[in-house]
Amino acid sequence: MFAVTKNLLLRPGWSCDAPALAKAMGSKRIVANLASAPWPYGLEQAEAFLAQLEAMPLPTMLITRRRDAQVIGVVGFGYAPSGEIEIGYWIAEEHWGKGYATEAARAALEIARTLGWSRIEAGHFLDNPASGRVLEKLGFVATGAHAMRHSCGRGEEAMSRLYRLDLNGCEQAATAAA
Repeated sequence: MFAVTKNLLLRPGWSCDAPALAKAMGSKRIVANLASAPWPYGLEQAEAFLAQLEAMPLPTMLITRRRDAQVIGVVGFGYAPSGEIEIGYWIAEEHWGKGYATEAARAALEIARTLGWSRIEAGHFLDNPASGRVLEKLGFVATGAHAMRHSCGRGEEAMSRLYRLDLNGCEQAATAAA
């Protein structure tokens, strides 16, 4: 799948992207905020990730800048521990604070709507409030629930705040009316 935004191109990842992906992911601060990425994360881990992309049951795309095609992150969908579809994303540390995570996730959510999905879940580790701000900008609503989630990069579980987004707008309308 592909998506084009004002600043970004979301696209499939190919084996030739492994060096750029490994470079973009090369910060423990990024990996510590993800559930499944190991630390250290190098070329071998990037190659393994890219090799499994085609077999993933739900869309996952590399985030690249349109102006120079630089790989700056990943956005995609997987299954939450609840069994519901969840969104996940990360952005290379040098690109934090530029709105790229919100822009990429918004495009991914449009793909979810096109696929006919009605609800998306998400979460963030409590020590990563910036990800919570991204989710809120996208219209996600905190469920009030927290859960321990494993982080391969941390090598342990950490507490996460859970969110959901009704892609049909019903939950947000009800929350706004309350």
